[in-house]
Amino acid sequence: MVELGWTALAVPEAAGGAGMKCVAVAALAEEIGKRAMPSPLPSTLLATFVLREAGGEAARQWLEKIAGGSSATLATSNEEGSWEPEQTSVRAEASGNAAMLDGTAYFVQDARKASFFVVSAAAGGKVGLYAVPADHPGVTIRPDHIIDLTRDQARVSFDRVKVAASDVVTPPPSGLDALRKAAPAMLTVLAADIAGAGEWQLQTTTEYAKVRHQFDRPLGFFQAVKHPIVNMMVALDEVRSLVYNAACAIDSEPELALRYARMAKSAASDAAAFCSGRSVQLHGGIGFNWECDVQIYFKRQKHSQMLLGDGVYQREKLSELL
Repeated sequence: MVELGWTALAVPEAAGGAGMKCVAVAALAEEIGKRAMPSPLPSTLLATFVLREAGGEAARQWLEKIAGGSSATLATSNEEGSWEPEQTSVRAEASGNAAMLDGTAYFVQDARKASFFVVSAAAGGKVGLYAVPADHPGVTIRPDHIIDLTRDQARVSFDRVKVAASDVVTPPPSGLDALRKAAPAMLTVLAADIAGAGEWQLQTTTEYAKVRHQFDRPLGFFQAVKHPIVNMMVALDEVRSLVYNAACAIDSEPELALRYARMAKSAASDAAAFCSGRSVQLHGGIGFNWECDVQIYFKRQKHSQMLLGDGVYQREKLSELL
């Protein structure tokens, strides 16, 4: 029996992975969020989804690397932080069957933990995908200063980076199709992470309201405390329901997957903001203190809220679908 690492879970069996369904991956992502796990696994999962949708021999080779334990991340956002897949700030110049990359990708998650990047680059207005090792000559990683202590983020610059033909995952314009097809799984897994972190915030705040006393009574006795905690629970139940509905659609009803995934991320982003605010406020002064773990989850949730678009963005995209 071959023992597979965590990175192999979403990799297709044909590429040496476990081939887990999205429902199972969402359950894993929920536990990652619940532990605020400082790991490149979430970013690797998103890159895996894109490589799966890209298909082809080049994608399979890089999926095999992930199955073997390599970490990966997407380098697809431009300087404005756009989540539209066609709006990349990296340019590709064809060189026979190979390509030359120039430009900078922004808001790259876990860039310093990744073994390689899946880069979207435009050539003549058409987007292709390219796999670039993190230590490739011409690649420069400039860390961003962010408040989320469980992740790192960076700008990744490509200065005349030559990509061999075997590392061109999908030539233009197929890269855009792969990114769009992978979007439902990416949104769903990120929403599951938010649900898990929100559950920690709910349980921790509830326990604090039981043991912290004021006016000779536990804080949870007061309606001004207990009602927001119930509202946290209701919001998270909604998120979890939408997450697993989207995951089931990805596995069984792909024609509905994008709609359900945007609904899940919309609710999750809103819940991330609400639960984070309530968890800090209901902990009182200690909630603002670095000695309290509440601040770790607050920062992670605020980061996750904006990744791949916040609630307003998701509802705008939903309106276009409908």
